[in-house]
Amino acid sequence: MNQGPNRLFDEFAKLMTDAAGAAQGVKREAETAFRAQAEKFLSDMDLVKRDDFEAVREMAANARSESESLKSQVEALEKRILALEKPKAPRKRASSTGSKR
Repeated sequence: MNQGPNRLFDEFAKLMTDAAGAAQGVKREAETAFRAQAEKFLSDMDLVKRDDFEAVREMAANARSESESLKSQVEALEKRILALEKPKAPRKRASSTGSKR
């Protein structure tokens, strides 16, 4: 009779072990399904990776800096052109008092 309760506990322990193993399998399956759905959701949102974002941000900052530099160069050239185009003051002519015929 001693073997009755021990056998019952052994069977119960085996059942619990199998249940834990099944639960682990279900957990892995759920994680895999969740991960797949999350990846699909993120790819549908058309998101960019952090590295790509940082690279484009750096390119934009460089372009902005270059644009500002070119803008100041254009302004300096415009000033030089305006200085060259300014009408010069009319020259005074030497006046002649007599008329020649």
